[in-house]
Amino acid sequence: MALKYRFNLKDIKLEDFKVYLFALFKAILPKKKIKNLKDLEEFIQKKSAWVSQVTLYGYLKTRMGTKYVLHFDNEKLLSSINNAKWNIYSVSLQDLTFYTFSFLNLVNNYQEVNHAKIIFRSILDQEIHNGMPMDVIDKAIKEFDQRYENIDWKKYCKDLPFNKSALALYEWAPIGEELKTLDRKIVLNSMILKWDNIKDEFQKLINF
Repeated sequence: MALKYRFNLKDIKLEDFKVYLFALFKAILPKKKIKNLKDLEEFIQKKSAWVSQVTLYGYLKTRMGTKYVLHFDNEKLLSSINNAKWNIYSVSLQDLTFYTFSFLNLVNNYQEVNHAKIIFRSILDQEIHNGMPMDVIDKAIKEFDQRYENIDWKKYCKDLPFNKSALALYEWAPIGEELKTLDRKIVLNSMILKWDNIKDEFQKLINF
């Protein structure tokens, strides 16, 4: 379980905030069509990372206020933010993988849903080199496999497909519990709205 802190003006590193800003910048770049499984894997990885970063750092930034103090030396908080980032991302990957394959199965009658598992494992293998902790990876694989066994591919994309990642943002964000309780509805809605944009984008880009 991540450590919980009351977030204040000092609690963000310059490099972490740059990641947040870069994610915002990437969102406005031209979008390419998704023509094959390789393109789909890239879409799932990039959009899951984008949603995870923007919602987490956006929430932290909101709790900071209007002034940005970008240097601090709270190593426990740094560790907690990093842990939150990877855990939220791991669930976001699951949700978007299931959503895209469910949509393809429902709308395009795409039957090779086993590729969902292949793509998910491939992304996690790549993230090892980016520092994703092995305990988070092992947990993500276990959760994915459990969900895979019980998924209804025709219904998943229509039935709150991103609820788990929204709850992961709420659970893992390193904000004091008394503040998070007040923020719950706003935090959950902020991620769901981001996912709604990704859903619209995917439906426009898919071309196989």
